[in-house]
Amino acid sequence: MLDLRLLRAEPERARTELLRRGGADALDRVLELDRNAREMRTHVEAVRAERGRISKEIGQLKRDGRDADAVQAQARALGDELVADEDALRELEAARDDVLLGLPNFADADAPGGGEDDAVTVRVVGTRPDFDFPAKDHLEIGLMLGGIETEQAAKISGARFAYLMGPLVRLQIALVSFAVDLLEERGFTPVVPPVLVREEAMFGTGFFPTDRASIYALADDDLYLVGTSEVPLAGLGYDRILEAGELPLRYAGISTCFRREAGAAGRDTRGIFRVHQFDKVEMFTFTDAEQSSAEHLRILGVQEEILGSLGLHYRVQDIAIGDLGASAARKFDCEAWMPGQDRFREVTSCSNCTDYQARRLNCRIRTDQGPRFVHTLNGTAVAVGRTLIAILETHQRADGSVAVPEALRRYGAPAELAPR
Repeated sequence: MLDLRLLRAEPERARTELLRRGGADALDRVLELDRNAREMRTHVEAVRAERGRISKEIGQLKRDGRDADAVQAQARALGDELVADEDALRELEAARDDVLLGLPNFADADAPGGGEDDAVTVRVVGTRPDFDFPAKDHLEIGLMLGGIETEQAAKISGARFAYLMGPLVRLQIALVSFAVDLLEERGFTPVVPPVLVREEAMFGTGFFPTDRASIYALADDDLYLVGTSEVPLAGLGYDRILEAGELPLRYAGISTCFRREAGAAGRDTRGIFRVHQFDKVEMFTFTDAEQSSAEHLRILGVQEEILGSLGLHYRVQDIAIGDLGASAARKFDCEAWMPGQDRFREVTSCSNCTDYQARRLNCRIRTDQGPRFVHTLNGTAVAVGRTLIAILETHQRADGSVAVPEALRRYGAPAELAPR
C-alpha cells in the first residue's frame, strides 16, 4: 500500500510515478475520497465537542435545579447526528482504502519502461545445449522414465494436474534438499509454513484485490490456498514491530502451492510446465530501506548460483514496469533454456517490494526516530516442476536417459535416469 500522507503532500509526484505503471486515474478518486473523509472527520469532531459542551451544560442546569429539557433534546439530536456522521465517515474511509489498496507500488527508478515484451536482458550465462539428435520435451522424457502420469491425474483431479513418480520423485527430493542446504548456508532459516491463510494475508502481500481470480478459496472456512509461500512468510511480520538488530530476517519456505491460472492455454499446459499444484522453495527477506536494493541483488545471486550448479543455460531479465506485479518496485526473472520448447522460459523471479507490503501488514522496525516500515523482498529458489523440466531437457541423451547434475547426486539422486 502506498503512503497516503505522501499522496496528499506530493500528488503530482505520485501521478508521475503511477503513470509509469500504466495510469493514474484511481489516484484522483483516492484524493477526492480522502478530502471528503477528512472534512467529515473535522465535522464529526466538532459535533462531538459540541455534544460534550452541552452535556456539561445539562449537568450544571441540574445542579442548579433549573429545567434542562430543551438542552437535553438538543443533546439527543446531536447524538443522532453524530451516529449518522460516524457511519458516513466509516463509509468514506472504507471506500478510500479500497481504492488505495488497488494502487500499485511506485516502480524503481532503474526499472526499464515498457510492457510485457520489453524486459531487458542483463546477461546470458552458460552454453546452449547442442544435440546431434532431435531434442525431446520433458513430457516425452518423463513418460520414457516412468516419472510423469497425467492421464490418471486428469481423471481424478482434472486438467493440469500430474502424478510425479519413481525416479522423478527422487530427483525432486534431492533438488529440494540441495536448495535448502545452500539457502541455510546463505543465512536463510528453513520454514514449512501453513498453505491455508486468511484474507488478511492475501491483502497484506498485495495478491488481493488484483489477483483474486487466480487464488483457490475455501468458501466454508474463509481460507485461501497460497500460490506461493511468500504469503505466509510475509505473515511472520504481520502487525509486528521488529528490533533493528534483528534485520535482515531471511526465510526459506518449502511448500506446495496452488494457482488457478484460468487464462493459460496452449503448449504451456502440456506436461508439468503450468499446473494448478506445484512445489517450491521460496526466499523471503525483511530488511531496512537502506539495504533492500543490495538484498535484491543478493537474492538474485543465490538464484543464479543454483541454476549454475545444475548446469543450466539461462539468462537474467530485468522486467519492464508494465509487467510488474502490484507489489513489486523492481523484478528480475531468470529464464532457463528449455530445448524441448527451443526457447528460454521463466524458472525463478525475485522482487523488491520496498515498504508496499509492510504498510499493508503493519510490519515496522523500531528506530530512534520512532517506528518505520521495513522493506520486504521475495525470490524463488527452486520452482520444482520447471526446474525438473530444465534438467530433463538440458541433460537428455539420445536413448532417452538423463545425466543427473553432480550437485544433486550428493543428495541421493542417481547419476543417471534410465528409460524403463
